[in-house]
Amino acid sequence: MTRIVIVEDEIDIASVVQDYLRHSGYETAHFADGQSALESIVASPPDLTLLDIMLPRLDGIEVLRRAREHTAHPIIMLTARIEEVDRLLGLELGADDYVCKPFSPRELVARVRAVLRRTAPGSVPGQAPQGDAPGLVLDDVHWRASLEGTPLNLTRREFGLLQVLSRHPGRIFSRARLLELAYDDTVDVTERAIDSHVKNLRRKLGAVSPEHDWIRSVYGVGFAWEAPPQP
Repeated sequence: MTRIVIVEDEIDIASVVQDYLRHSGYETAHFADGQSALESIVASPPDLTLLDIMLPRLDGIEVLRRAREHTAHPIIMLTARIEEVDRLLGLELGADDYVCKPFSPRELVARVRAVLRRTAPGSVPGQAPQGDAPGLVLDDVHWRASLEGTPLNLTRREFGLLQVLSRHPGRIFSRARLLELAYDDTVDVTERAIDSHVKNLRRKLGAVSPEHDWIRSVYGVGFAWEAPPQP
C-alpha cells in the first residue's frame, strides 16, 4: 500500500487530510514537528510526503533541504505563506508541488495522485505519462507540435516551453527554471518574456481546445502543466 507521511502541526488539518487519504486507499503516518518527521523520512522514506512549512523544532524548508540529501521521493509543500522567496527556495531545493492553505481536501488528494503518477517507478524520464496530455504530439526534431491533430504553429520559444511543461504535468516551474530548461540560448530572453510566451502558448492551445486551461499560473512562483480531468 502506498504510504504517505503528513507533517502538519495543526491537528485538525492533519486529521482531515488523513481521513481523505485513507478513504482513497493510502496508508498514512502523521508527525506534528519537523525534527521527528525528518528522522522518520530519512530512516524509511515514504512514497510521498505532505510537508507544512511552519513547523515547531524544524521548519519545513529545512526538513526539505535535509531530506533531499538522503531521498528523492516526492514532496508536496503545504503552506499559508505566499512570499515568493519561500516558494522559489522550495522549488530549488526539490519540492514537487505546492498546495496553499486553505485548500480543498479533494483537490489535495487529486494533486497527490498526479504527483505519484508522474513519479511512479517505470515511468520514462523526460516524458509525460500516457494520458496526461491526450492528443498532444511533439516533434522534437522539427520543433513542431499538434493538438488533437491540429498544428499549433509554435515559435521555437513557445515549443521549448511546451516541451518542458507538458512532460512534467503538475510540476511547478519558476520563470528562472523555465528559462534554464526551455532555452539553450538565453541572450534575448528575460524571465518576464516567459509571460509573453506563455500567453501566446495558451492562446494557441485554447484555439484548439477551448474547454480546458492547459497551463496553470501559480501566484508568486510560475507555471505548471494542467492535465485535463480523467473521464
